[in-house]
Amino acid sequence: MSFNGLNDQEIRRREELSKLRELGVNPYPSSYTKSHNSSDVLSQFSDEDASALSDISIAGRIVAVRKMGKATFCHIQDEAGKIQVYLKKDDLGEVYDHFSLFDIGDIIGVKGYAFRTKVGEISVRATVLTLLAKSLTPIPLGKEETDENGVVTRYDAIADKEQRYRKRYLDLIANPEIKATFIKRSKIITAMRRYFDERGWLEVETPILQPLYGGATARPFITHHNALDIELYLRIADELYLKRLIVGGFEGVYEISKNFRNEGMDKTHNPEYTSMELYVAYKDYTWMMEMTEDLLQTIAMQACGGTDVDFKGTALSFKAPFARAKMYDLFQEHTGKDLRGASREALYAIARELHVEVEPSASSMKILDEIFSEKVEHHLVQPTFVMDYPVEMSPLAKAHSTESGLVERFELFVMGKEVANAFSELNDPIDQRERLEEQSRIRADGDDEAMVLDEDFLNAIEVGMPPTAGIGVGIDRLVMLLTNNDSIRDVLFFPQMRPEKTQAQRSEE
Repeated sequence: MSFNGLNDQEIRRREELSKLRELGVNPYPSSYTKSHNSSDVLSQFSDEDASALSDISIAGRIVAVRKMGKATFCHIQDEAGKIQVYLKKDDLGEVYDHFSLFDIGDIIGVKGYAFRTKVGEISVRATVLTLLAKSLTPIPLGKEETDENGVVTRYDAIADKEQRYRKRYLDLIANPEIKATFIKRSKIITAMRRYFDERGWLEVETPILQPLYGGATARPFITHHNALDIELYLRIADELYLKRLIVGGFEGVYEISKNFRNEGMDKTHNPEYTSMELYVAYKDYTWMMEMTEDLLQTIAMQACGGTDVDFKGTALSFKAPFARAKMYDLFQEHTGKDLRGASREALYAIARELHVEVEPSASSMKILDEIFSEKVEHHLVQPTFVMDYPVEMSPLAKAHSTESGLVERFELFVMGKEVANAFSELNDPIDQRERLEEQSRIRADGDDEAMVLDEDFLNAIEVGMPPTAGIGVGIDRLVMLLTNNDSIRDVLFFPQMRPEKTQAQRSEE
């Protein structure tokens, strides 16, 4: 066995592995039958009826060991928590001697019975001990301190937070409390799916690889299909395919999906992210606002136990109804400028006056978006529907029924960040074609985030799409708000990361 490039601990663990095999121990058996997890034992044990847990089997990773001659105490950690295991030579025979070749990080199975130690800790006394997986790499485990009130303080063993993201498996072992974030994430998505299913809306799947990308203003990832010898794009949104299904006769469809945008990364953006899009026929954006309030209120109650949540010291309320404000009113309030009807040149001049950086070639859509991002968004702390956008910013939304130059669109903002985007969907095929042709002109002028013209989608709309309300919800951002995390990396198991520098690259710096 070659030990090139390994440190002392890694070499020792491999030597232990060889010795265990020589002793006839299989260090990687195929399966193991558990009867309980750690929390089951801790919650079900009773001093009055200890015999109820007299024949149990548990399994987990060794995270602490305390040897005392012919007896050893160790703690194992499973999905539900930690529990102490008592090992005694008299109970285990030669298998007890094998334990000297076990390490922190090894996964073991224990059959035995539950009891309470002299110091009062509920534990499992092992009558059968089985090695389930030998750990060949040391794991980082932080220290814990328990105060006189029983409050446990954990000191993180992985000081470099980037390493926690890169090696999430180690992070989950060393900091098991972060599992709560991902458990709550699952509950949020489950609650959302249940809400839609109870209303009879159909969950569907649409293509990830698309010959044309659309439904949003964003840069796509490009790939090549060898067999067809064509370029394809990873979807940036589900919208145009879901609308095709509304045209086809479904009256309520939704998709919870991965979308991909080839853009920058920061605390609220990851190039691969989870989105939910819902389209319901015969409804408009006013109905969609009311549905969204009820949806998020329901999710908060089911996932968080109530509508009030703390986000980094700010008390947020997801109790309906939410605040509502018109976009141009917010521009006026926070910039002192009346932007409605302003030309592109006037908007560009106002942006410069407000010290908002925009490219000289930026379209009206882009300039308005930048001014809103810089001057308005951070004021929107509590859940707020921003309504009635200028038509330039919304090429897929229906013209407003009473306000010229506006569309029936809202975005939901919380803590200064967009969480949802919704329209009364544009179903006038002539108007839609003109809007997308205008997007093509904007694109030709240098805005590579402008939408592309999709003839098949336009053909679908020409067949006839009923009045429809649609919404997209950023799942990752919603999870951030409901789990008290201000970085998207903390709510993704495996966020995108820059490549690590090699030792040679670090030496050159």
